[in-house]
Amino acid sequence: MTAKVPPPYTALTRHPMLPEVGHDEAARFNFLANFNRHLSGALGPGNRIAYETRVLPTFRAEHGRDPQHRYEVAAAMARDPWHRMWSACKRNSMEMRQHNGRQIVLRQLDRLDAMARQFNEHSGQLELDATVLHPFYQTAVDIHCQPGGYDGEERPGDVSAGANYDVGIFATTGGQLGGLNDGGGQAVASWVKRERPDWRPRRILDVGVTVGHNAVPIAQTFADAEVVAIDTAGASLRYGAARAAGLGARNIRFVEASAEDLSRWPDGHFDWVQTTMFLHELSAKAMPRVLAECHRVLAPGGLIFHIEQPQYSDDMPLFEQFMRDWDAFNNNEPFWTAMHGQDLKQLMVEAGFPIDSQFVVGVRAVVDREIFPDAPGTEEEDYGRAAVWNAYGAWKPLEKAAAA
Repeated sequence: MTAKVPPPYTALTRHPMLPEVGHDEAARFNFLANFNRHLSGALGPGNRIAYETRVLPTFRAEHGRDPQHRYEVAAAMARDPWHRMWSACKRNSMEMRQHNGRQIVLRQLDRLDAMARQFNEHSGQLELDATVLHPFYQTAVDIHCQPGGYDGEERPGDVSAGANYDVGIFATTGGQLGGLNDGGGQAVASWVKRERPDWRPRRILDVGVTVGHNAVPIAQTFADAEVVAIDTAGASLRYGAARAAGLGARNIRFVEASAEDLSRWPDGHFDWVQTTMFLHELSAKAMPRVLAECHRVLAPGGLIFHIEQPQYSDDMPLFEQFMRDWDAFNNNEPFWTAMHGQDLKQLMVEAGFPIDSQFVVGVRAVVDREIFPDAPGTEEEDYGRAAVWNAYGAWKPLEKAAAA
């Protein structure tokens, strides 16, 4: 089912930790989901029209040539009234989403904190470490316009960051991630099952999990595996661990740890290392260290799997690169543009994954199609917001075992 109108907010699956949402609050999220769909579907193509009919001819007249990189396209488009209007609407939709989500959470924070403490004390699935450094690339800006980003706290030890993230992501994605906002994790688990139907990973590491939207479906699909879900944002992990416990996922632990230093785990400890929309939030200095550590803790024959938006290349038109860059300059994603301009395959080679062990596949969110819409096709691409991703992966060569 390809739906032009998102499902209502009330179609979301309720789990014990999900904040309670009133009629008017749900109506605001419904407006924002439809507003975002309208911005991408009906108004978004106007950017290409503006570029081809006004901006590009003006640039050629002024410079005697075409733009040479996406930043020149950005500077030229910033002067166009249509793009300025569209961009302002998108930015305001993000701010309104955060305003609504935050006020929903804060009015019931006492109840949410108490419930999270109860789940986490009884489940034993949360492991926090106050000595873990919160890297500047996570704390320097309010990522996604969320106050405090993933680390934000209204008071010490609360779950406000994770609860806000969970309650409002529906508005940003227009319901494309399904009833539990876990369509990405469902897609990853489904791909692995199709690719290696008889594979039984014993230990799985999910890096940069936030509240576990994508880690929990992996744990549920591979119920015999031990899943370790790490993040430096303890504020988000507190909510994520309680959410997982409320959903009955018992084989997953939420651990406060940095992917730049996985020294608590020995070489070859994990059969699968997963990241989902995480690499673009790393600094250029951090990414090689993260990839090298992921390689070290991955067992020979194991899978590393990164879900991301497509990398920029000479084959990608400059206009598309510019549109995909919108989040870097307007949605507090400061490392987005640099990360997508890198050669990820070469970075993985330098981390230890031979080029012939690597692969790139497309992954689309798996949802209840009777209620939630399929992610749009390429003709409706929102340049980074659709629930369609590239997966950059590798199977670690077995010969490493013989060399050890």
